Amino acid sequence: MSVLTVLAEYLSRSMVRNALIVGTLIALCASLLGTTIVLKRLSFIGDGLSHVAFGALCIATVFSITDKMILVLPVTILVAIILMGSNDKKKIKGDAAIAMLSVGALAFGYLLLNIVPNKRTANLSGDVCSTLFGSMSILTLSTGDVILCIVLSIIVVAFFVIFYHRIFSVTFDESFASATGIRCNLYKILLSIIIAVVIVLSMQLVGSLLISALIVFPVLSTERIFKSFLSVVIASGVVGVFCAVSGIIASIILSTPIGATVVCINVIVFALCVIIGKFFVKH
Repeated sequence: MSVLTVLAEYLSRSMVRNALIVGTLIALCASLLGTTIVLKRLSFIGDGLSHVAFGALCIATVFSITDKMILVLPVTILVAIILMGSNDKKKIKGDAAIAMLSVGALAFGYLLLNIVPNKRTANLSGDVCSTLFGSMSILTLSTGDVILCIVLSIIVVAFFVIFYHRIFSVTFDESFASATGIRCNLYKILLSIIIAVVIVLSMQLVGSLLISALIVFPVLSTERIFKSFLSVVIASGVVGVFCAVSGIIASIILSTPIGATVVCINVIVFALCVIIGKFFVKH
């Protein structure tokens, strides 16, 4: 049986199509947001916020909160606003703050689950691995999950299109942007909220390992070839989607972990972009 025949057979299944749609949309949102995140030197925010979400998830589990998103989402949004609002005048810089919150939240959550007896903490190792590395839940997505990702993607893309010039100014020079009348804090808060929502929803499906890679790798790859902000934004979106789709298809056909496969393809594409940028692009 040829590869194309096997691929066509898999694509005929709704669960595979749903996984590709959601993976594509998550990759698009992550890569667009990643442009601002990487340029503001907050590359580890994906790891940091996903670990904060895990800590909040542990607290919700211990207190037997049925709808965990009631606690997880507000906490993650609050931390995202704090991290995105960090500046050079603060004693703890953005990258250090992310590292502290990431390790602290993960350790606190894991410790809490071990100390407090609760029937819901029985599958402890499975919960941790699923949060960090994702699970096969991306192949069991409902129509509601797909619709939610579509709506979220429309919001993210619309935000970038409508406020492109303001995002550009806030990303590169907040002082100049403020002097020209742009409300930097407002746009940073909006960006923080969107980033937190994307990460919380994505980590449940694909894990913090994958969402971090989707945020960072496409931007770092395209920066090796393109130099303008707009070209990097567009190219990173294309690269992110390509790597996500390729990784999901490869993992399904080869029966490999989805998250790890997508990350490996991102690494390969990054290496190719480094070679292209070094030998074929004039600086």
